[in-house]
Amino acid sequence: MKKWLTWTLCLVFFFAAGTAGAEPNQTHVWELGAEIFHFTYQEPDTMKDTGLMYGIAGSYAYHKNVMLKVEGRGSWGKVDYSSDSSGEASDINDWSLELRLLAGYDVPLSRSVTLTPFLGVGYRYLYDDFGGHVTNKNRYGYDRESNYYYSPIGVAAAVDLGNGWSWGATAEYDIFWWGRQKSHMNDVPGYYDIVNQQNSGYGARGSLLIQKKMREKVVTFEPFIRYWRIQDSEYTTDPAGRTWYEPLNRTTEVGIKAAIQF
Repeated sequence: MKKWLTWTLCLVFFFAAGTAGAEPNQTHVWELGAEIFHFTYQEPDTMKDTGLMYGIAGSYAYHKNVMLKVEGRGSWGKVDYSSDSSGEASDINDWSLELRLLAGYDVPLSRSVTLTPFLGVGYRYLYDDFGGHVTNKNRYGYDRESNYYYSPIGVAAAVDLGNGWSWGATAEYDIFWWGRQKSHMNDVPGYYDIVNQQNSGYGARGSLLIQKKMREKVVTFEPFIRYWRIQDSEYTTDPAGRTWYEPLNRTTEVGIKAAIQF
């Protein structure tokens, strides 16, 4: 993961060294697109969820030296659960939402190249609808809600290639402020809902971008990777005196987005 992001960051600065005749950024840029990605959530040596997710993403960006951007996305799909101790289950519905507010500054390094460092705030929500499922080892599943609050900090570069074509790359590190995990364990007889707070971890993401201007619109294709590594949560005691915590976990999303800018 770190190697992939290192290469993405290198590409950002490689693009920043290019020369061509770029058009200035539009002042107002709207974008609407769809994405598909492979999703993996893993608690090492405990369990894993994997599946294919589909999403819709949209954004609005304002550019006039200062860059201001609001972006959001929603995704849904089915995942398969596997655990050495609890067994396996298939076709579990998952869905997620993410909202981000970014601010940056467009730095024209040449007539062709714009470099945009940025920072902001973000919120990510994931719902895992495992309740009602029973594994092949007769273990009951339960629903889980995940909430992450974080600050992205990164850099984006864009290079115009002429004839309406352009390339770009983005590298980002996500400062994890805190998370809240709710496990709906009352789905399992004899258990209670549990809430755990997470205080340590980080995220990272990177993407490459190719764009083609088509009259008044721009068509974009963007392969991407998004990654989270969250440490053990605080401990919580339920009404029966049992102690629970959310173990170290990793989330990886690898996919592609296609969008139209106007």
